[in-house]
Amino acid sequence: MTSDRKIQIVIVGGGAAGLELARKLGSRYGRKRHDIILIDRNRTHIWKPLLHEVAAGSLDASLDEVGYRSHCHRWGYRYHYGTLERIDRTARRVHLAPVLDPKGREVIGAHTVRYDYLVLAYGSVTNDFGTPGVAENCLFLDSQAQADSFRDQLLDHCLRVSRAMSEDPASDARVRIAIVGGGATGVELAAELYNAADGLSYYGLEVFDRKRLDVTLLEAGPRILPALPERLADAAREELEVLGVKVMTGVAVTASTPLGMETRGGIFVPADLQLWAAGVKAAPIREGLDGLRLSRGDQVIVRPTLQSLDDERIFAIGDCASYTPAGSDRPIPPRAQAAHQMADTAFANLSRLMAGIPLKTFVYHDHGSLVSLSRFSTVGSLMGRLVGGRMAVEGRLARFVYMSLYRMHLMAVHGRIRGAMLIFVSYINRFVRPRLKLH
Repeated sequence: MTSDRKIQIVIVGGGAAGLELARKLGSRYGRKRHDIILIDRNRTHIWKPLLHEVAAGSLDASLDEVGYRSHCHRWGYRYHYGTLERIDRTARRVHLAPVLDPKGREVIGAHTVRYDYLVLAYGSVTNDFGTPGVAENCLFLDSQAQADSFRDQLLDHCLRVSRAMSEDPASDARVRIAIVGGGATGVELAAELYNAADGLSYYGLEVFDRKRLDVTLLEAGPRILPALPERLADAAREELEVLGVKVMTGVAVTASTPLGMETRGGIFVPADLQLWAAGVKAAPIREGLDGLRLSRGDQVIVRPTLQSLDDERIFAIGDCASYTPAGSDRPIPPRAQAAHQMADTAFANLSRLMAGIPLKTFVYHDHGSLVSLSRFSTVGSLMGRLVGGRMAVEGRLARFVYMSLYRMHLMAVHGRIRGAMLIFVSYINRFVRPRLKLH
């Protein structure tokens, strides 16, 4: 490496892990001797655990999203708009697919970007497990665009029902929604839908209320929220059923049709809207990762230092990385707290690798799980030194901790001062902004 060439660190994926790492590297090294490049197929970032609120209309994503171009200008890195197509490890280059406009016209041609160090942080997508009809008939919550699409279709169906009731007060018109997957996403969305239904009467749908929602939550396992203690999962189920959600456990979906879900037990669940949230897998790369070893879920298998098994110059963090700690038989779960911790370790190890000193071992600290049932309830468990083990939490304390997770993300992405200001602004917006985003 010649002395006049900058060290180029390329990060593919601007999710929680990638964006936090880009900020840290840009803040530490700037542009004098380093070139930090973040590549993402979107122009803005929004914290993925918030997508269920965007889908229900409870959150205006335009207030919480981070524009990569303005963010990179502030923190000293560069942003490339594009999608990873493949890696050439020999030439140390990433190949990016052409960028097309909505009419299929080329905006940016296919090109390559060199790297000295590469960090893969391109995240995950919903895993439909090859279930027939799911790709054609179901909606997903992997991106803001998908959440916006769900919200628009939800509002259209609510408007249809409201109109039918205005014309015929005796009408039994309903909005039927089937959600597959009893994990955090499915449970949180089911509750958020009732919060949205309560708010619609304030915005022109005077004859519409939550009684017109038929929400069915289908889970193939024996109970919802398997990451939580059984008592808390039962409490969440009870809260959902009080709201009006029909919770069906031990029911596997075998196919999706335009009219609803078919199940292994022969039960047909009719639905106007179908959302699949039953599992995740690493986002697929069109032409592969040049021989990097992958897990069964297409995640890059990494060493304890978060370097790939096959190339010490390539790291993988977040949902696209598979790391199984010594003594464990399962990899670290794809969760926001894991992504945050991996970004910290990757930052430290990139600095150490460039300085020629030994790298750190990634140690995952499970701080527990929290699930928000909108404004109705929050349940979860906390783990760690603070509570001396595992502690079940519910109500206001759980809600406070749940909101603190997002505030920590804001601090990591924007820095302490700007992050604190954004938290204050979000508090003010609760009083001055509409309860629902209806456009």
